[in-house]
Amino acid sequence: MAKLKEIYLCTNCGTQHSQWKGQCSQCKEWNTLELSTVSTKRPPASHASNNTQTSCLLSEVSTAQGITYSCGLEALDRILGKGLIPGAAVLVGGEPGIGKSTLLLQVAGAVSLSGKQVLYFSGEESLVQIRSRAERLGMLNDNLFALASSQVEDAFNIIEGNNPPALMIVDSIQTLSSQRAEGLAGNVGQVRAVASELMERCKKSNTTLVLVGHVTKEGVLAGPRLIEHMVDTVISLEGDRRQMFRLLRVLKNRFGPNQELLIFQMEEKGLALVEDPSTYFLGARDASLSGTALALAIDGQRTLAVEVQALAARSFLTIPRRAGLGIDVNRLHLILAVLEKRLKLNFAQTDLYAKVGAGLKLSDPALDLAIVVSILSSFYDIPLPERAVFWGELDLNGQIRPVPGQNLRLDQAKRLGYDPIIHPPDETEKNSKSSVSTLQELQAKFFAKKPRQNQQ
Repeated sequence: MAKLKEIYLCTNCGTQHSQWKGQCSQCKEWNTLELSTVSTKRPPASHASNNTQTSCLLSEVSTAQGITYSCGLEALDRILGKGLIPGAAVLVGGEPGIGKSTLLLQVAGAVSLSGKQVLYFSGEESLVQIRSRAERLGMLNDNLFALASSQVEDAFNIIEGNNPPALMIVDSIQTLSSQRAEGLAGNVGQVRAVASELMERCKKSNTTLVLVGHVTKEGVLAGPRLIEHMVDTVISLEGDRRQMFRLLRVLKNRFGPNQELLIFQMEEKGLALVEDPSTYFLGARDASLSGTALALAIDGQRTLAVEVQALAARSFLTIPRRAGLGIDVNRLHLILAVLEKRLKLNFAQTDLYAKVGAGLKLSDPALDLAIVVSILSSFYDIPLPERAVFWGELDLNGQIRPVPGQNLRLDQAKRLGYDPIIHPPDETEKNSKSSVSTLQELQAKFFAKKPRQNQQ
């Protein structure tokens, strides 16, 4: 009988340790080591000799079986690199209930309608539940097959058969277990074993493999980071379950563009692509109110017009409140410190809140200028021009610095008809009336006639 050995596996990187430590020696993360058991039985010596592989001339490798095919969504084909690639592996992550299963079942239905066989392998739902959802989405056809099991070995005969599926969707990898690994489904050893076995067989049969992965409370993909290195593409589906939109980001892509972004809207028939998301997040905006400003942010390759809101209110606390939604609170603290230092303002008895409209979370440094003007607009209670738009990065000296994608933002602002367009100066527009280079210029342009009672 095989002997079992106890080891400690890092849940972040998968590194093995002989004894427990507070910090992983490989990835330097704290409290990530978990107890696991592995078999010490080794395969027979003849096993390696019977499966000896030989090398071949790379120029003579046939590419006939590597022709891409459409997943049914033209925009998704574009960011994947002209479509799905036979033998490739895609990892899709996201929070529970965000729409991963719905989107992938739509893809499965679209591919099967094109005449290719698709296998939907679920470890979470029964066959009745999968059929009910596919029927609601209108995806039932003769080429769409389903398998409900918690054992990964149940799919091997299908993959290795005479007629393997062109696309296999596994929902989700944390719910499957392998006989080659010890422990319950979802632990580091099981996730790694299930992923490696599926990818090895799918590559041999030229089956495109799509793995659904859970995320942790920090928003990162659960399981060892080794899985992200093994797959060809990593996709994240984000959004607020209380909102109607979903953001699909490409975090890694060996065959297409990286850091791309698609925006979907949840509808009765599933997720529908938002063709032009430029002004999708503005909603019913009232520009006559103070404390709101428009900004042009770039996420991936998309230029989005978003609303930045701020509220400056009198504080009755010893330490005034500072809160931010959709932006980093440390970034808000930095901006307030620069405003106090460079514009001689006093926020010591003022609660300040800032957020990005529509529940978005953005990290574009170009939002600094919009946050500044929205705070000043609320502090002075002076609304900004209705069609004004802002972008620029604020440094610690009160200078407005240029940001990447200046020409892209400028072209989009002109196409949408915004005026005035306030941005940091560049080499071609040093004397432009629309450019601002310091906080003092910004204050003089929009808040020169500030109410007397709010002057500090």
